[in-house]
This record gives sequence, C-alpha cells and structure tokens, in this order.
Amino acid sequence: MSTLNPAQKNRENPWLNLALNILLPALIMMKGKGIGDKAGFDPPPALVLGIALVFPLAYGLYDFFVRRKTNFYSILGFVSILITGGVGLFRLDKDWIAIKEAAVPAIFGLAVLATSKTRRPLVKLFLFNNDIFDVSKIEHALKSNQAESGFDRLIFRSTLLLAASFLFSAILNFALARYFIHSETGTAAFNEELGRMTLWSWFVIAVPSLAVFAIVLWKVFTGIQNLTGLELEAMFRNEGGGGPVQDSSGNGPTGTV
Repeated sequence: MSTLNPAQKNRENPWLNLALNILLPALIMMKGKGIGDKAGFDPPPALVLGIALVFPLAYGLYDFFVRRKTNFYSILGFVSILITGGVGLFRLDKDWIAIKEAAVPAIFGLAVLATSKTRRPLVKLFLFNNDIFDVSKIEHALKSNQAESGFDRLIFRSTLLLAASFLFSAILNFALARYFIHSETGTAAFNEELGRMTLWSWFVIAVPSLAVFAIVLWKVFTGIQNLTGLELEAMFRNEGGGGPVQDSSGNGPTGTV
C-alpha cells in the first residue's frame, strides 16, 4: 500500500484556501450580528471583526511556519476584511468602501507590473510555481532548448494580461460599490447593502476575472509546451519525484528532478 510523502501531505487545498481566507470571513462580517441576535446576545462590531480576522491570520501563519511559504490569499483576505471592518467599526464615510474595493485589486495589479523586471516577479507566484508546474524540469528543458529569452517574453506578456485583469476588477469594484452602498456605515441597512454587493461581485467581477486568469494560464501552458517540447502532462508537478527528464528530441534522459 502506497504512503503519502511529506510534499503530498502538505499539498495546498485550493478550495479550503479560498473558503478560510475569503469566503468564511466575508460571511462572518455580513452575518455575524444576525447570528448573535438569534443566539440571544448582541455581539459588538469589534468582536465580529476579530473573529473574521482569525481565519486568514491563522491560515497564513500555518502556511508560513509549516509549508514555509507566504500565502497570497491570506494576505488579501486579512487586509480586505480589516479595511472593510474598520470602515464600519469606526463609522467612516460610506465612500471609503468604494475606495477600498477599488484599491485592493489596483494595488495588486500595480505590484504585478512593478515586479515584472525583478528577480521575483509576482506573476510567477500566480502562474508559474511549484504548486502547478514541475519548475525544475521546465527550467532544465528551457536551458537545453536555449529558449529562456522566449520564456521571459511569455512571462512578460502574461504579466500585462494579469495586471490588466486586476485593474479592470478595480474599476468594476468601484462602480459596484457606488451602485449598492447608499446607507451610512454602522447601520443594518449598510450591512445588508454590503452583503448584496458581495453577492453580485461574484457574478460581475469574480467569474470574468477567473475566466481571464484561466485564459492567461492556458497561454502559459501552451507557451511553455512550444518552448520546451514537453508534453502537457509532463509539465505538471510529479509528487512521486525522482524521474528522469527527457530532452525535447526524445533521445533519452538528460538528468533527474
């Protein structure tokens, strides 16, 4: 009977990642007071905010200390919930919600562009990482085919597309917030409008953004395949590890990963 190696045991579950860092904290922020009322007590806004922040904070710390990596979704969830909760907690002007909704994707879009020419471009965190690809095998094949400059151009084009999708999301986020949020912060009507805005954002923003992300990811797949000559299945991370790497001509193994 086969056993899981340490890499398999620590493999990221993308649905759990999304649920604990984004969805569950958002639901707590929207429904926390209502749940408390049904249970017979009135939870203060600071308590609801604190409970919502626990999930991305704990998940991010787990990833940092156990998986030895920085979790982008934990950072995004923590910052987003902290700002949204802070607007309601301190009863700031409702227009800050629209600014916040636009600022988060805009910051990430600008960060993707700003890091594109650095040693650690953010686009590789999203599109070219060991959670998806067998990076060592691909880098070996690129070097063997002298295709590294072509790969750099592929990553740069992908950077522009990904940054454009973030900036487009920022514009849609701002418009959606201005359309739905009319009541003052700290009121029940404000929380209800915030809930409706969050629900509609999945259809108006999240689905198109995921479609763009899927298109960019597919362009990376096909681009790497053309540059390396590797079959599509061979580019994915092999948890078993240790297999020989075939060169693009298929003449035999050129090394191990």
